[in-house]
Amino acid sequence: MNDSGELLAIWIKRFKRGPMDPVQSARLIAGRGIAGNTDQGGKRQVTMIDEAAWEAASRTLGFFPGMTPDPRLRRANLMLRGINLFKTHTRILRIGDCRIRIYGEVTPCRKIEESLRGLQEALRPEWRGGAFGEVLDDGEIRVGDAVSWELC
Repeated sequence: MNDSGELLAIWIKRFKRGPMDPVQSARLIAGRGIAGNTDQGGKRQVTMIDEAAWEAASRTLGFFPGMTPDPRLRRANLMLRGINLFKTHTRILRIGDCRIRIYGEVTPCRKIEESLRGLQEALRPEWRGGAFGEVLDDGEIRVGDAVSWELC
């Protein structure tokens, strides 16, 4: 399992079913989520997808490397490079100075299928749909921040 990587993208969903707005930085609030994001509280405060998993799902759909569909179609808040999210429940991910406890897999839903035919099924294997978690620390994250797993 990859131990370190990089934060490639941040998206904020300002209202339910709203667009995923790209930003260069975001404020994380412990126990709440991303400031300005519609999803607050609970265990699903932040959703993440791994770039390699997105590319694998894209290949399943017949896309060529470097020609993948817009990852905002997945509707995750963060895209990571170099971090495998498969079976990482209960692990703690550090992004910059902030930590996120992973609680589980984001199961692809029907809404995903509306954005691109076949995407729901392409995201099913090995947590390709990503992971969700709870913010443990207040702080700012930025595109380009280092990402790593905390040792247990």
